[in-house]
Amino acid sequence: MPQMMPMSWFTLFTMFSATLILFALTNYYTKVPASSLLTTKKTIMTKTLNWKW
Repeated sequence: MPQMMPMSWFTLFTMFSATLILFALTNYYTKVPASSLLTTKKTIMTKTLNWKW
């Protein structure tokens, strides 16, 4: 950490940390969980491939 302006570095670190936390929280809470009444159970069709080496 530089000796000339430690308060400036601390302010920069605080702003970066607050921005990172706010960005992570908004990304976490923007996804709306799907309701179980609206979703239907879908089967995934898989096709097996037999590779002959």
